[in-house]
Amino acid sequence: MAADLNPQHAQMADESMVRNLAAQASAIWPQEAPLFERYQLPDAPRVLDAGCGTGEIASRLARRWPRGEVLGVDVLEGSLRLARERHADLAPGLRFEQRSVYQLGLPDGSFDLTVCRHVIQSIPHPDQVLAELVRVTRPGGRVHLLAEDYGMIFFQPRALDAAAFWHDGPQQVGAATGTDMQVGRKAYALLHALGLRDLTVDYLVIDTLRVPRRTMTAIWIAWRDGYADFIAEHTRFTRPEVVAHFDDMIATIRDPAGYGAWLVPVVSGVRP
Repeated sequence: MAADLNPQHAQMADESMVRNLAAQASAIWPQEAPLFERYQLPDAPRVLDAGCGTGEIASRLARRWPRGEVLGVDVLEGSLRLARERHADLAPGLRFEQRSVYQLGLPDGSFDLTVCRHVIQSIPHPDQVLAELVRVTRPGGRVHLLAEDYGMIFFQPRALDAAAFWHDGPQQVGAATGTDMQVGRKAYALLHALGLRDLTVDYLVIDTLRVPRRTMTAIWIAWRDGYADFIAEHTRFTRPEVVAHFDDMIATIRDPAGYGAWLVPVVSGVRP
């Protein structure tokens, strides 16, 4: 994929992302799984996980529908290699292929459920990607979009101002890379413009009450380890300042008296 279509390529390929995806799946899946139950899919659905990474969620979907077919696609062969190794026991019902979310190279109307998680905030032209996801979803099928929005992270005040960090940082990164780090709040309008019906919006609450503090800490550590240089390169924050902000939030998460929350929008709809 061209570099301008994947400005976070190095961060996505870093070992910290493997840790991050595992921790995020552990934190998010218990709240996300019930959403799939209400979609009323066939007993043996065809499912696409677009931008599957190491297969953390594709494997959970394959276990949810053992009679179905789940295809996970990603542009990073390293992530796909790890996914194949980790989830070999689920083949052939679960398989992984290297494909771009901009041009999937799959037939129209191929899937009963098309899932895309933790992707569109990190790449430019999300509208083009969503149009491609809708194209490969069958009429009557469901698109399930987890669209991050970094304006939906909240921490109680501590030594540093997390509110300023999550306000200025994502906006400056987005301006520098052509991405929208607050796309989550726009996802409903984007899917509405593509003609999807029966749209729903749910919020997964990843906070220090609903998620084990150890799991939430692991997400923040992986973000710090993988993104400190990237954030410093594209924002007003120096690398030591970026690390200090993450360490301050990590201290809050670890503190039994501390509170932090990350709201994760999930927007879904049916293709007419």
